[in-house]
Amino acid sequence: MQDVDRTPISFAELLARPGVVEILDLKGPIGFCAFHGGNLERVTEQIASEAAARSGSSFYGVIQPRGMRHHIPSTLVDPAQSPKLAAFVAHCRWVIAVHGYGLQGHFASLLCGGGNRRLASHVARHIRDALPAYETIDDIDRIPKSLRGLHPANPCNLTAGGGMQLELPPRVRGLTPLVLAWPSHDPKTQRFPHVNHLIDGLIQAARSWARETDPPCPTGQSPMAGTGPGSTVIS
Repeated sequence: MQDVDRTPISFAELLARPGVVEILDLKGPIGFCAFHGGNLERVTEQIASEAAARSGSSFYGVIQPRGMRHHIPSTLVDPAQSPKLAAFVAHCRWVIAVHGYGLQGHFASLLCGGGNRRLASHVARHIRDALPAYETIDDIDRIPKSLRGLHPANPCNLTAGGGMQLELPPRVRGLTPLVLAWPSHDPKTQRFPHVNHLIDGLIQAARSWARETDPPCPTGQSPMAGTGPGSTVIS
């Protein structure tokens, strides 16, 4: 696998690189994001974007092309350098940021960090229901410090209600040899079932969070509805 490039650059410089795609889709008050998507933390933007679309949530993503793996720390992913990210942060009340990680001893551990600990525990409960064979950790003291997502400049903590950071190991993203041995699964034509189960859990988490935290809506109106029409911007 291609090594990760950690050469210091600004978020604006990353967005200006050839082949980098930035996506914004403003819908409901919960926002899923994957700003390390594409070839960097693979499959994260697929998980976040599908969970957002199917739950009526908003989505923000940055997708790096094949041949590029440039990592910018989350604390440097600055809304001041991206009008689309600024719009996402202003529109959303809560954020679920989807990341990928690899760490010895955590091959089946999904880590629920971020500043809104109630949201993190809520999402963790739904993931446990969807993926009981994995360990879903929301005890912040058990999460490695570098993966806790607690810094106030982290995009998952910038909205009015704060948010949570979900760190996914390669196995649950279908990026290990396990996919080759999985019964009745063709990795060339099918998405790994664990990815589908994870997305289902995130959808249920987003929908139930909106129901539990928002006041009742007028008859016929979804609690996930945003304050204005959804719009998708790709550049």
